[in-house]
Amino acid sequence: MDAEQLVAVAALAEPTRRWLYEHVVRSTDPVGRDEAAAAAGVPRATAAFHLDRLVDDGLLEAVFARRGGRSGPGAGRPAKLYRRSGCQVTVSLPERRYDLAGQLLAAALDEADRSGEPPRAILDRRAHELRAEDGGVALANCPFHVLAREHTELVCGMNLRLVEGMLDALAPTGLTGRLHPMVGRCCVRLDPSKNSDR
Repeated sequence: MDAEQLVAVAALAEPTRRWLYEHVVRSTDPVGRDEAAAAAGVPRATAAFHLDRLVDDGLLEAVFARRGGRSGPGAGRPAKLYRRSGCQVTVSLPERRYDLAGQLLAAALDEADRSGEPPRAILDRRAHELRAEDGGVALANCPFHVLAREHTELVCGMNLRLVEGMLDALAPTGLTGRLHPMVGRCCVRLDPSKNSDR
């Protein structure tokens, strides 16, 4: 989870701010400060402060529009309105990467439909080609924990190929990835090549 997501999560820890965010999200139209204040039962200045903070943190966006359909001279200034932003915040402690697994699996199925190649072979290849930037090493955190419990062979095999691709992309490490499932650990372990059973 990056720093921006942590800031967004922290912003919602304040109860009034969280209530206002949920109110704006539930609304089908952008919400004005007066409406938000009345709905939350707080002063307008309090609502404005929290709504602007949610904009600053990327959870809402502000738009300006005249209410009531009035336009032209004498219609007054456009009102500042709030609506949900496109920001998506995912919180997972420890960090999981179901988005990555989903992208790899979906891409493998799409390619299999086009090429006729077995989906598992495509998944292995794509996972191996996706290189991460980042004695033996036990990986403490499984990035695909729930998926791995339900589809162990498929997901752990994909994870192994991801790690192997990472190792191939880095300077020679003398390590080889292998499947070594353990409770509370990732299914992949990195061992010196001479000790690998692969």
